[in-house]
Amino acid sequence: MAEIQERIQKVREALGISQREFAKRIFISKSLLNNIELGSRSITDRTIQLISTEFNVNKDWLLTGKGDMFTAPPPDIQFEQLMDIFKKMDKSLRDCLVEQAKALLKIRKEKIKKGK
Repeated sequence: MAEIQERIQKVREALGISQREFAKRIFISKSLLNNIELGSRSITDRTIQLISTEFNVNKDWLLTGKGDMFTAPPPDIQFEQLMDIFKKMDKSLRDCLVEQAKALLKIRKEKIKKGK
């Protein structure tokens, strides 16, 4: 049976984010997270709760390995990052980004239509 530190790493990998991003979102340092994942530091109840709340992780699964990893669909980290960037842009950059996204979708549709 996997240990809690291995399950934490599995959560992070399932979300597709770095230790730095994961740690930032649960308000701990990257080095502390690294030490937790390596098993050289124990995890606090507070950190377990933050992981559960921030990433929709099943607390029972995190503690015991029983049940599903997530209690609800995990957050879409890439979407959240994109929205954070988008919010920092001025209107002209936002408009440009939207037009570029539309153009990329159009190109993708055409490739699918052609069978590529």
